Amino acid sequence: MSLSRVEERRIHVRAPGKVNVFFDVGDLQDDGYHPVASVYQALALFEDVWASHDDEFSVTVTGDVEVSDVPLDGSNLAVRAAREVARAVGWDGGVRLHLHKGVPVAGGMGGGSADAAATLVAVNALLDGGLSSSELHELAAGLGADVPFALLGGTAVGTGRGEQLAPALVRGKFHWVLVTQEDGISTPEAYAGLDELRARMDIAPRRTVPTVDAEVLQALRAGDAPALAAAMRNDLQAVALARRPSLGEVIEAGMAIGARGALVSGSGPTVGFLTDDAAAAASLAEALNRDGHTAIATHGPVPGARIVSTEG
Repeated sequence: MSLSRVEERRIHVRAPGKVNVFFDVGDLQDDGYHPVASVYQALALFEDVWASHDDEFSVTVTGDVEVSDVPLDGSNLAVRAAREVARAVGWDGGVRLHLHKGVPVAGGMGGGSADAAATLVAVNALLDGGLSSSELHELAAGLGADVPFALLGGTAVGTGRGEQLAPALVRGKFHWVLVTQEDGISTPEAYAGLDELRARMDIAPRRTVPTVDAEVLQALRAGDAPALAAAMRNDLQAVALARRPSLGEVIEAGMAIGARGALVSGSGPTVGFLTDDAAAAASLAEALNRDGHTAIATHGPVPGARIVSTEG
């Protein structure tokens, strides 16, 4: 069906960034991908997307973080998401997007995925598309492994390539300090480095699918930050530390100041520190910033992509 523009509307949707609390990576498969078992937690750092009718697809970007590297053409994941919704509902016009970014760019925190998730929700509402949650999830999975989680939010176990999600039970809030850096490694580089590391160490291929350690899920259910700090793990961290030794220095600094635990989020370059409470997070962030790092105190879990307002 072809939808006609009958009124000018503007939809505002907000979606969260994330930290990978746990990341278990399986061996490279014949399809070129690695199966994973991940625990995502959505954090109170948000991407805001406004969508309105237009004759073409376009995007503009502002932010509380550096946005100079965000593409402004059809390669932008939000533009791709808008096109996917338009195709799915039969809209033959365009969509004008404006993104305001609060998640550090290229930091392993899923900012681009949050943009895409927010755009899926916004454009579906803008065009009265009527796509169900499962249909939006399917579109999200086609855009990237982290996009479905940005739709869902909260805390979830991700399997397959990370897009097969099951909500995890969580008690209370967990308080994080995130230290961002500009010099990271790409996700493909991290996976290739892990394959090389395992081959060099002569680690036998795994015979089972990746799984989340029971201690992680128990700590989340109990709201136990010290237990979660002890159980956190990221299989890509060894590669990130080998390629970017400065990440190890950041981890040592944060732990020396009093963080409960630390890990590289995804392939980096963001380092996440888990603390006991909001006061401890604020104190740690302040100390790290004084030492010349770029640190942000935040908390999770928070909801996934949600409509904030509808204008017109």
